[in-house]
Amino acid sequence: MKEKMHPELHDVKVHCACGNEFMTRSTKKELRVEICSNCHPFFTGKQRLMDTEGRVEKFNRKYAKKEVVVEETTPEVAPTTTEA
Repeated sequence: MKEKMHPELHDVKVHCACGNEFMTRSTKKELRVEICSNCHPFFTGKQRLMDTEGRVEKFNRKYAKKEVVVEETTPEVAPTTTEA
């Protein structure tokens, strides 16, 4: 590596809006973030599916397993012959 070409890396403490703090390395001296892996809905399992145009319902209607309706038919009875 060439000298004085690359920025210096510093050990910095990242401060999240939720109060979580963790250490990482960065070219900046201090980092403040609004959301981190501790409070992000994807990582906490609280993620909700945003469906503003009905796409999920449309998908479910299109690809849902359809119930097969079986019509009840009366069994055909063979005519009985009477012997005289």
